[in-house]
Amino acid sequence: MSGRFVWHELVATDTAAAATFYSDLIGWKAEPFPLEDLADPYTMWVGCQGPVGGLMPRPEGRAAADVRPRWVGTVEVKDLDAILARAGALGGRLLLPVMDVPHAGRVAVLADPQGATLQVLEPTLEGAAVSARDRSAHGEVTWNELHTSDARAAFRFYGETFGWSAIEEIDMGPDGAYIVYGREGERFGGIVTLDPDSGERPAWIYYIQVDDLAGTMARAATFGARLDQGPLEVPDGSRVAHLTDPQGVPFALYEAAWSAMAVPGPRA
Repeated sequence: MSGRFVWHELVATDTAAAATFYSDLIGWKAEPFPLEDLADPYTMWVGCQGPVGGLMPRPEGRAAADVRPRWVGTVEVKDLDAILARAGALGGRLLLPVMDVPHAGRVAVLADPQGATLQVLEPTLEGAAVSARDRSAHGEVTWNELHTSDARAAFRFYGETFGWSAIEEIDMGPDGAYIVYGREGERFGGIVTLDPDSGERPAWIYYIQVDDLAGTMARAATFGARLDQGPLEVPDGSRVAHLTDPQGVPFALYEAAWSAMAVPGPRA
């Protein structure tokens, strides 16, 4: 399905330390990408269903000033040029020239009008297969949540760019609505407006499915992560926690309720 998140990359200052942290915490294997025609070394995160994402070093020198350590989601599309033209007309910005990634496809880095960034991929036949997986399994990135300065404006941008629809809106009181978005009834994530006094910049945060939230949180603290919020129970009975890894990168954990249809919801 076009418009779905299919890959999640970590940009890290210390890739060896990051590989150890997430492998010990989640159970992913960190494996070198098995091809010799890449310009730079690339590590894949491999879970129980195969690769879920990648790990790459933060650029050195002056280029590093514009690239902070972070998780970056990748959305699959059928026609990258058309998507970029549409996004540009809606106020989005192309941050880097379109890249041809061997054995994956054409990739662009896109900033929305509020400043949050993600990648967009027009896959080759090899790259298209990563979308066919069970997102409810342990170690999968199961929810893609945007924290932004204007949730409704951000949703309009992404809805028109990727064809996402609003599946549900949850009343957050003075904080406005939490917009659950997706396509054809499948939920991809949520969009929420930031507290203007928080000092946070618009950004995406990604939830990793775990079988044991309490145990994973305890290990994360032992490994040097910081608990920012949680554990919190969301409306369907699932539980979530927001953390920052030892290199300062935010991420989230998600433990599903008994229902296979459970999805995360807004932060309390």
